[in-house]
Amino acid sequence: GSEAAAEQGQEEEVEDRLKEQVDNLLDKSAKTRQAALQSLRLAFSSKTLSEFLLERRLTLTDCLEKCLKKGKGEEQALAGTVLPLLCLQMGSGPEGEEVFRSLKPLLVSVLTDSTASTGARQSCATALGMCCYIAAADLK
Repeated sequence: GSEAAAEQGQEEEVEDRLKEQVDNLLDKSAKTRQAALQSLRLAFSSKTLSEFLLERRLTLTDCLEKCLKKGKGEEQALAGTVLPLLCLQMGSGPEGEEVFRSLKPLLVSVLTDSTASTGARQSCATALGMCCYIAAADLK
């Protein structure tokens, strides 16, 4: 019984930290947003969080959209790294497709923007390829 309670407590702690990082994606400070993206990248690549993320996918998609649109260099690159991890967490079903479909135009936009940093463009190119593989069912 106590092990299950401890595990439940850890789970809630992880979710609280993730909620905080999602909130930090909307911060005015680019440094805070970048730190949040790095934390999310780490979390998404080390633990299955699909249930937690299903409830927040629209919020996360909006946040990643803002980071790709308004961010510069490092922030765009990090957002491009987090996106395929989010798609992986969502899976190849309609949720993953929806996330990808809404951000695909932005990925292409950053990728083809000659003024965007090389890192951001590389990250968006990788994200585009990974998300196509994971979540593009029958996108034509």
